[in-house]
Amino acid sequence: MDLLLRDARMWGAEQAVDLRVAEGRLVEIVAREPADAAGSDETTSPTEHHRTIDLAGALVLPGLVDAHCHLDKTLWGGPWVPNTAGSALGDKIAYVQRRRAEFGVPDVGRITALLTSMLAAGTTRVRTHTDICPELGLDGFTALAAAVEGLDGRITVQQVAFPQFGMLTNPGTVELMDRALRTGAAQVVGGIDPAGVDRDPVRHLDTVFGLALEHDVPIDVHLHDRGTLGAWQFESIIERTLATGMNGRVTIGHGYALGDVDAARRADLIAGSAEAGISLATCAAHDDPVAPLREMHVAGANLALGNDGIRDLWSPYGDGDMMHRAHRLAERAQCYADEDIELALRAATFGGATALGLTDYGLAPGLRADLVAVEADTAAEAVIARASRTLVLCDGEVVAA
Repeated sequence: MDLLLRDARMWGAEQAVDLRVAEGRLVEIVAREPADAAGSDETTSPTEHHRTIDLAGALVLPGLVDAHCHLDKTLWGGPWVPNTAGSALGDKIAYVQRRRAEFGVPDVGRITALLTSMLAAGTTRVRTHTDICPELGLDGFTALAAAVEGLDGRITVQQVAFPQFGMLTNPGTVELMDRALRTGAAQVVGGIDPAGVDRDPVRHLDTVFGLALEHDVPIDVHLHDRGTLGAWQFESIIERTLATGMNGRVTIGHGYALGDVDAARRADLIAGSAEAGISLATCAAHDDPVAPLREMHVAGANLALGNDGIRDLWSPYGDGDMMHRAHRLAERAQCYADEDIELALRAATFGGATALGLTDYGLAPGLRADLVAVEADTAAEAVIARASRTLVLCDGEVVAA
């Protein structure tokens, strides 16, 4: 049914408005006069096809976007599992590969429980990196698809064919990635540390970009490699993106090397990313370098935000709440001014939407009605207070209140 949201304050606007939602879209934004009555908390209009909700001046944001997570690995909702993985990247990868079957990973029920929690916290769009290798087949993709289907379309999830355990070093993985993309099980081709994990950066990128071009899908590459090696791979991805015409369709996850190189080279990498339309998906996790959000904003380079692992065999941390993640990003990046704090929220909203290639996202009439009402006066306060979400709409439907 049509929905009227009364007395809302849109992010970036000062005057209170009424919002009309119909057929899953935000169709009208009408400024309220100062004398307009606030109305009741929730009433039904005289027509059976029209519902009214009074937001009482709540701040309205677009639906939150998790641009980098690993839902297939989650232990959410299950019994506590002590984490005994080593601290090194290779230790964590081997630990997950060795013990996931023991703990029933992936599990449709746990994935569903986590997605339900994320949705209630305002996340309406997700990109998840689903492990793929000959030992696992497409089990993770099947489990994710079942979980999303069970939620009746209330949340949208993109799956990345992610070679967590190596692509070239794990024979049969490339063929499985091709199958996942060909069948539509995966919508994005992934990669991981072309040098550090696969030990052959040129052939790794040849393969990843080749699959993307063949299947006409975006690319999302994990890049943990640090220092000059990581920076060189960053440059290689920029060059490949420009050479293949994949501008605007490539994301680099983590990109820790940005925090290691000198200021001049970092500026060059950021400028190159902006030119190629490459998004950087940061997670502000652990003690790893945090993305230089102010420098990226000034240069016009897109920054997205994600939760990374959420209570899984990789790490016991994470709750799936993107407002909490925006708070962590702002704090770690030492954002104190409101305009800087808002950059963290933009990474969790518009930045993520750009990385995911969403064309129907935002706060303007005609766009999909994914909206979140929060108890805060400003966007900066919403991040710092990790404000309560009082209403969540996904595709025009109330999914949490």
